[in-house]
Amino acid sequence: MARPKRISDEMVLERLLQTLVETGADALTFQRASAAAGLSAATLVQRFGSRENMIEAALLLAWDRLEAETRMADAHLPATPGGAISLLLQLTPADTSGNGFADGLLLLREDFRNPVLRARGADWGHFLAGALGRRLSVSEAEATRLGWQMASLWQGALLWWGFTRDGTPGQSVRHLLEEWCAVAGVPAS
Repeated sequence: MARPKRISDEMVLERLLQTLVETGADALTFQRASAAAGLSAATLVQRFGSRENMIEAALLLAWDRLEAETRMADAHLPATPGGAISLLLQLTPADTSGNGFADGLLLLREDFRNPVLRARGADWGHFLAGALGRRLSVSEAEATRLGWQMASLWQGALLWWGFTRDGTPGQSVRHLLEEWCAVAGVPAS
């Protein structure tokens, strides 16, 4: 009979995800993961099988959270261009201290390298573009095009904010998206 788990898988993954943010995937060894999770390295090997599986599981938790947050915002925001901007602002990180922004990019690198994580990112992108597009046009083709454009501008705004650090990420995103809405012919207000 298996012993009961002292620490749930979700709690372990939460701790591992925090450590990944702090150290990056390349520096996450079983020894470091053991210290973060409060479990022996042997227990982590038993739960996940390999270091790569452990990292993937932690990053899948992050995708689960982002998808849930996106779906929640989609369900509660108005089907207007202003609602599309609000949706993206809810997904925009507020914490701009330290290197947190750059650390997030290190995790994104893992999402590009791992086919399971890359597929999750692609699925989320399609959902996000659809949620935005429904707020921008009633034409399905136009909604798809505008949704992907807006999602791309949002990511670009965050990336360039990371270099310039002018204002807050939210201010930078709002300004760019409101300008784009006006140019695209879908006024935000």
